[in-house]
Amino acid sequence: MIGIFPDPIISLRVNPSTANGVRGTGIQTTATYPTHPETRATPAALLILISLWLAIYAAGMFTPPLLDDVDTIHAEAAREMLLRHDWVTMYTNGVRYLEKAPLMYWSLAASYEIFGVSDWSTRLPLMLGLLALVLATYYLGSYALGERAGFYSGVALLSSIGPYIFTRFLIPDVLVGLWLAISYFFFLRSLEEARPSRLTCWGFATACALNVLTKGLIGLAFPIGTVGLYLLLTRNLRHLARLRIISSILVFFVVAAPWHILAAIRNPAQGEARGFLWFYFVNEHIMRFLNKRVPPGYDTVPLVLFWALLVLWLVPWAVFLPQALRDVPHRWNQLRAPMTRHQNANLLFLLWALVILIFFSFSTRQEYYTIPALPGIALLAGGWLARESSPDASEAERQAGCRSSLVLMIIGVVSAVIGLVLFTRTHTPPAGLDLAELLKKNPQDYDFSLGHVLPLLAASLSLLFGTLLNWLMRRRGKPALGNAALCLMMVVLLTCVHISFARFSPILSSHDLAVAIQKEYRPGDLIVVDGQYHQASTLNFYTHIPVRVLHEPSGSLWYGEKFPDAPHVFETPQSFAALWAGSARVFLWTDQDDPKELAGMQHFLLARGGGKAIFVNHPV
Repeated sequence: MIGIFPDPIISLRVNPSTANGVRGTGIQTTATYPTHPETRATPAALLILISLWLAIYAAGMFTPPLLDDVDTIHAEAAREMLLRHDWVTMYTNGVRYLEKAPLMYWSLAASYEIFGVSDWSTRLPLMLGLLALVLATYYLGSYALGERAGFYSGVALLSSIGPYIFTRFLIPDVLVGLWLAISYFFFLRSLEEARPSRLTCWGFATACALNVLTKGLIGLAFPIGTVGLYLLLTRNLRHLARLRIISSILVFFVVAAPWHILAAIRNPAQGEARGFLWFYFVNEHIMRFLNKRVPPGYDTVPLVLFWALLVLWLVPWAVFLPQALRDVPHRWNQLRAPMTRHQNANLLFLLWALVILIFFSFSTRQEYYTIPALPGIALLAGGWLARESSPDASEAERQAGCRSSLVLMIIGVVSAVIGLVLFTRTHTPPAGLDLAELLKKNPQDYDFSLGHVLPLLAASLSLLFGTLLNWLMRRRGKPALGNAALCLMMVVLLTCVHISFARFSPILSSHDLAVAIQKEYRPGDLIVVDGQYHQASTLNFYTHIPVRVLHEPSGSLWYGEKFPDAPHVFETPQSFAALWAGSARVFLWTDQDDPKELAGMQHFLLARGGGKAIFVNHPV
């Protein structure tokens, strides 16, 4: 299978001087990629990538239920988009939801229109987006570094931990990475065209516009910042004049501007609401970047941890990054001299990641903000893996792979031993276990039951054998088989992550409580959340019933509630007491065992699970 990929070319040359300028004569052996690598897609490579996607991602689309917070807030916005036939102004819980760009929601609404509203149809667009990102990375790597490198880059992206974790709920960051990969492909093409074609320039502009429609202005800031820094470092700013600037800008606005214009027209300043333009561009872009967004509510990951997470999310392939980074041109004389396609690409791939890291170093930071940078470093790692696995790889390269694999094996063995010790010290928890109750009341029982609640044995064994086999195969000069061992290890590990995720889902989702309400709900009944909307947004999505919120205006509903036509959502303690004492039946969601709002008032327990409960004011 590996033999179908093109190998790097080994060249012998006589150099009158060494790299550091010392005069001498000798023969140097250097590994270089073909000047114009083969970019034809290989059916075997595509089959492997798609099969991995099916095993890791598609298999997990059906379970568990959607989560509270962003999962069902975003899903509800798409459901209401379809219900209202309004593809411009988004609503969630009947309230304007203006803080997000629309492209992901359009894809969700289209999925609902075709397949109906369900858990798997909610996850399908993002899973297809991840597959598109992997294939785009494969083609970009094939174009820049050769098909073997493109293949390994796609494998690394598919089987690393970060993309998997952050596609377990609905956030658009992998789609940002997709548009970046496409835009950088067109930019690399432009460097080799005597006069960049309209397809190349307009393709770059269109990818930037789609990125803006995916996650706002960073969709333009990232590619412009990366390309600008690349041209500055290579002293090639004149290349900008060759990119058909005027027509490319027009194409960008043709794609990106209509939704923004319509959203501004349909959501002008009204009452206390200052309108779409202020909220979306000022509050959600500028003020969020400066950590002055209103209302606050976004924690910031420490800077050092934020940078470290970029490497962590590419585990296990990140262990090969030190070697890969050596391929990036970094000396001034390299940057200012004509470079080969693979040198241009490696420099661009590193800047791809650095620009994103530097940008968020001066802003608020979430753990998943580095996800759009992962394809860049996956391409760097994939390029080195391809060279190492070539039959013509040098002994130094093989030894470097062995050293990295040894480090990975030590980490894997230590982790496996810890996991196995924990497993042997645990006992099987009782049937019908509620993890939330153990977390709250019996943490010692939780600790001792953890190994059986989670697939700890399978995860530990996969770490042990996967990292060990990888090291042994590389020791025997078979790095391709070592990579296959790592890939299979990650399939097992990510399956274990999914099983754990499903078992913890009652804590993370209110789906079961929504089902309990649906069985008893009658027209005229009310659902009230004792907290903020995002804590129980699954109630709204699964019941299709707007909920009231027993909390001061805050969170994702704060701004939309200011519009004069907004429905009544927020309840005060006084208004809630009046509702509870009235004739209408009220379902109260709470994460408190003994909510103070019900003190002294008659109430009945309808359902409990995952550390949450539903109380009603009248018997059911």
